Amino acid sequence: MALRLVFMGRLETVAGSGECAVPFAATLDTVLAALEPALADALTADTIRLAVNGALVNDTAALVLHDGDELAFLPPVSGG
Repeated sequence: MALRLVFMGRLETVAGSGECAVPFAATLDTVLAALEPALADALTADTIRLAVNGALVNDTAALVLHDGDELAFLPPVSGG
């Protein structure tokens, strides 16, 4: 049982790779608690958005995860 975490943009640098698998946990708080503190801090910044299985999540407190879910962490995008 596992979750797939995907890190976009600058978060890939903080994580050290673009993605990783972590043991299944039912809540986002439990997932974040198992990560290195610097990465967990970066993922919980106010500007970071979360998508689960391709759908943006607005209320992470109500989020219930399922085995095999993909969590994508999205920093703000800038460009010109």
